[in-house]
Order: sequence, then structure tokens, then C-alpha cells
Amino acid sequence: MSALPPKSSVVKLPDAWFIACASSTLKKKPLAFTLQGTPLVLFRDASGKPAALLDRCPHRNAPLSMGRVTPGGELQCAYHGWRFDGAGACRAVPGLVTDADVSLKARAAEAYPAEEQDGYVWVYSTAGDKPPEGPYRFPLLDDAKYTTVKREFSVNGTLHATVENTLDVPHTAFLHGGLFRTPEKKNEVEVVVRRHGTFAEAEYLGEPRPTGLAGRLLAPQGGVVTHFDRFLLPSIAQVEYRLGEKSHLITTSAMTPIDDFHTRVWAVVTYRLPLPNFLVRPFLTPVAERIFRQDAVMLKAQTEVIRHFGAERYTSTELDVLGHEVWRLLDQHANHRPPPADVKEHRVKMRT
Repeated sequence: MSALPPKSSVVKLPDAWFIACASSTLKKKPLAFTLQGTPLVLFRDASGKPAALLDRCPHRNAPLSMGRVTPGGELQCAYHGWRFDGAGACRAVPGLVTDADVSLKARAAEAYPAEEQDGYVWVYSTAGDKPPEGPYRFPLLDDAKYTTVKREFSVNGTLHATVENTLDVPHTAFLHGGLFRTPEKKNEVEVVVRRHGTFAEAEYLGEPRPTGLAGRLLAPQGGVVTHFDRFLLPSIAQVEYRLGEKSHLITTSAMTPIDDFHTRVWAVVTYRLPLPNFLVRPFLTPVAERIFRQDAVMLKAQTEVIRHFGAERYTSTELDVLGHEVWRLLDQHANHRPPPADVKEHRVKMRT
């Protein structure tokens, strides 16, 4: 299989929830945040609920993130003191005497829906009214049988490249050699690739436990694992491993496109293993962080090459099982095309 990619895999996704920050980082001060190249400002209103406005005062274009949050939960511009509530309405123009109603539409700051969930502040990428559905919910966070580790990484890479990297199996034997897999290709497995309306997944059949350190932590007794890789619109990459009833690990990465070539990765690793957590965590967390750092280095180098040559150029094989599916789903969402009703499935074989 060799498919020519689009000239650019830079996409803008409307009507989508993205993580803006961890809940703990949004306190009393306004917080500047960029989403798909658009500067926004986050703050908490009087009730403590997060709010998101365009980081641009409608009066004289000063960044609202330079201002302060008043005791009444309004965002006050640092330039002339105009105050805005969480919905963007202007609530005060200091010194104005003749106009009793300051909340005219022309004076409003553009507001974006914001929600707090699972320890994160999420922002909707289209300004306006509250969307019909809420943000993505991370699995198993409330299950006492599981342990969860959260990490944040910033990478120099497009959203498409970052998602594909997360779900790409062949590179793990080389870029992460010894940590997850090794370059020796001893095992042939079958991969079932399914494309649904809003997500795609790859199921690896008959895959032995990965031979690297992470695989030994997941399944010290060895065996055949149940392995799924998934991409869920708009920007969720998920890797799931299960071995019997005792070993289960899900790494869910929520990607936030900061601009065309920078992506923030919010990784949530949830696991249940046969070994006690106090033995596993000191080893599992550093291994996972090293893998993420290695990926970040490669994505940066890849991005520099793409920007140097002015465009992307890909030659693919059937081993690139989800890359094309990820792009088609992103392109579908970006261009407001309705999702297909049927499920498309095909099978490939690879050596791991």
C-alpha cells in the first residue's frame, strides 16, 4: 500500500473540545492559552467555574491576559479597566457616566465554552453557545482497582504527526529499542483495522508480550496480549494492553493543537498489574517518560525537515496501519463532512 498524503497535514478542527490546562494551574490569575493559533485567556468566575475569552479586549486590542480577576469574578483589562464576565459581556467601563447600560454587544469579548472535568479545564474550539456534548471522559479514573499517572508534554509536531507517532507500532522497536520492543522481528501477527464514523482502531491478534522493559512490567509471566490502538475524534490517541484478568494498561493521550506545528500532549496512564503498585510505579513512570521524551525529540527533528523542504512527503506501506485513517478522520471533521454510517475493515500482517 502506498498512498500519497495531502500536501499538508495541518488542519483546523471546529466544534471540538481540547484540554487547555490542568485544573490546578488555573487559580486566581488569568492564564494565557493558544488553541489552533488563536490566543485565548482563561479565568475563574465568582463561582469558581472556568471561563475562556478571546485574548483581545474589544476596546483597544490589549491582551486581556495582562489583566486581573476582580473579587467579583470578572476579568478586568489592564489598559482601561473594562470588566468582562465569563460569558464575555462587558460589565463595567470605569469613568463612563452617560451610558448606564455598558453591556452592549459591540463591547463584548468573544467567549468560548469551557468545562472542568477529570482534573482538566477543557475549551471548545468554536466560540458561542454551549455545545450539545461535553468533553471526552478518560476511562477507569474512578475505579479503585486501577492506578492513574498523569503527565503533560509539549512537542514540536503537527496534530496529525503527533497522533500517528503515538499509535505507530513499527517505530517502537528502533526509537525505543529495549524499552518496549527490539529490532528482532520474530513474531508474525495479524492486525484488524476498523474505521468507524468518528474513530478508527487497530486490533493486534496473537501478539506475544512485548519484549522490552515496559512489556515485562505489564506481563512478567509472558503470554499473548490483547492489544488495541485507537484514534477518537477530535484528538484522542489510545493504546490498550490486556493480559488475562490481572494485567490491564490504557494510555490515553489527549492532544491539544497549539498552532500548526506545536502540540501539547496530556497523557493519562491507567493500569492494573499483578505486581504491587509500590514496586511497579518507580519503574513504570520513568520508562513511560523516557519513551515520551524520545518521541518528542524525533517529532521535533521531523518537523524541522518538513519546514525546511516546505511540505511533507510520505511513502507508506501496510505497516502504517492507522496513519491514513487518522488523516481521513481529521480531514472529515475539519471540512464538516458527515461520518460514514458503515464500518470499514481490512486486515494486514506484520512482524513484531
